[in-house]
Amino acid sequence: MTTATAAQPVSQASAQTAEKPEVPIRHMKFDFNAQDADPNFYLNAELASAYFEALSIFLTYGEDLVIDTARYHRDFLTDPVLKQRVTSLIGQEALHSKVHEEWNEILKEHRFPVPLYRFLAENVFNYGFKRFPHRLQLSLMAGIEHFTAVLAEFMMKHEDHFFHSEDEKQRGLWMWHMLEEAEHKDIAYDVYQELSGSYPLRISGFALALFTIWFLVPLGGVAIPFLRKPRNLVSLSFWKDAKRSLGLLIGRKNGVYGSTLGHVFDYLRPDFHPNDHDTSEYLEYYKERLLHPETGLLTPYFVKQVVPPVRA
Repeated sequence: MTTATAAQPVSQASAQTAEKPEVPIRHMKFDFNAQDADPNFYLNAELASAYFEALSIFLTYGEDLVIDTARYHRDFLTDPVLKQRVTSLIGQEALHSKVHEEWNEILKEHRFPVPLYRFLAENVFNYGFKRFPHRLQLSLMAGIEHFTAVLAEFMMKHEDHFFHSEDEKQRGLWMWHMLEEAEHKDIAYDVYQELSGSYPLRISGFALALFTIWFLVPLGGVAIPFLRKPRNLVSLSFWKDAKRSLGLLIGRKNGVYGSTLGHVFDYLRPDFHPNDHDTSEYLEYYKERLLHPETGLLTPYFVKQVVPPVRA
């Protein structure tokens, strides 16, 4: 394992840097293979797992939108620390997109409709979201990052959900991704507040993100079991699984989204900030759990990390 450390921050920004934890860009190498991949990774539930695999396919386009939007707006920032944190956001999201694309290639070998979903996503993003005015794209970026922060916090609080499968590499992929989504959850929002701060526009971006993550991605997830195995249409065991899967996703007690409605819609508060939901203890726990040099779950896949310098 090697660690690369960038140059020290410039002195005038050092006090500001101390106020925010570093957000390192971590390079990972999972070397996924189809033989070890588990299509029912999430709690051995076919439909619930299909949602996450659909999310993996579609999120690469969401990540690219965040990257392009963050890169465009970074030049308008005057705070050198915030600009540095945006660079970290871009780096983390770029690697998420790259590694999920590697995973999506494995999904193709398990008859997931990756080419079809890529075609659909390209059209939605290229002829829809990416044609929005820059201010609305900025708001959408903040909204998307809010939903990934909610998902990350849920997953950190339900660590056991990752251990119902022997697929260690897929487990590592999602745990790494969720760690970093929690780590950079305030950056896009801070950029939005710095450059706009309009409440109605912020809610517009939230609504678009909600439509994407609560409607488009689930629609893709629901279709996957039937596209992979048409006999599921008349399979009693599949429909039993579907009932259980819905509870895992939208159940009010422990569902991914059903149990996090309060957190999701807290974004509507005019004075909301992502850090109102404190995950610092979870982050410290997971950094040790995942990245300890000897016992970390991600240590076998960790290549290096870089912290971008702060520039005046």
